[in-house]
Amino acid sequence: MYAAIRQGKAKAGMAEELTRRIKEGAIPIISDVEGFIAYYVIYAPDDTVTAISIFNNFAGAEESNKRGLAWIERDLAPLLTGPATAVAGPVIVHTLA
Repeated sequence: MYAAIRQGKAKAGMAEELTRRIKEGAIPIISDVEGFIAYYVIYAPDDTVTAISIFNNFAGAEESNKRGLAWIERDLAPLLTGPATAVAGPVIVHTLA
């Protein structure tokens, strides 16, 4: 199992608009990548937005970051305070309820 994580800092008060744009734009792009398993987005109290995608292969995780960052630059940049970052790698610990 592999994870791709993208993170950025939103301008204050952008949670609703970010949510709408992510649902309409990012989910179709990321879920279409081969090996896709799951997608989560966290909006922290300090306006940090973190997207976590889970894949069954490293190539999928890397591809999701490539597509995700391109989409962020194209569609989310006006809502962010700066550029987003991305990392991908193997999940080395996990558990489920």
